[in-house]
Amino acid sequence: MNKTIDHTLLKQNATKQQIITLCEEARTYDFASVCVNPTWVKTCAELLNGSDVKVCTVIGFPLGATTTAVKVFETKNAIENGATEIDMVLNIGALKDKHMSLVTEDIRAVKEAAGKNIVKVIIETCLLSDDEKILACNAVLDAKADFVKTSTGFSTAGATVEDVKLMKNVVGSQARVKAAGGVRTYEDLIAMIEAGADRIGTSAGVQLLNKQTSTQTY
Repeated sequence: MNKTIDHTLLKQNATKQQIITLCEEARTYDFASVCVNPTWVKTCAELLNGSDVKVCTVIGFPLGATTTAVKVFETKNAIENGATEIDMVLNIGALKDKHMSLVTEDIRAVKEAAGKNIVKVIIETCLLSDDEKILACNAVLDAKADFVKTSTGFSTAGATVEDVKLMKNVVGSQARVKAAGGVRTYEDLIAMIEAGADRIGTSAGVQLLNKQTSTQTY
């Protein structure tokens, strides 16, 4: 169960001590990764050296509205600093405009920049209709990204069991699913995994594994 969790701290007011604590907890609980803003990647890579906990960072976060060139630069810079997993935000406005070539090429460019490293694509399900969620998942498959992810945790809502089921139904075995945002209890964690999630993005991984309810939203 611990290896399903991306131990997350993406608040803009995160301090170095909080990042150190995040990494210490990730080592102790042997989480899949820590997920942090790009400014903390190098620090986390140093703190987690010698462990199998990966360093994940976010690209085009949280709006997805930066240009492809900027996302590619962010990705390359993050990998140079020690990131091995990339959570990028899809261009949501382009998706809503049905400009699917832009959406797909945006993802593909980040995946190419990431090389062998894992790329997860955040589609921000709370802003999309079911038809748009399906389009987004298909774009992720077309661009050969590794995961489709529900949410940034910074919009109007987070992951739902229904969305995870829908996403898993579309991507099948061709990609994996990450549920993020609003997983507050151990029961929520189990429900997301049973619905088809392979990873859970949460800032409350320690509490969840100890079966304590959390007030955290991500």
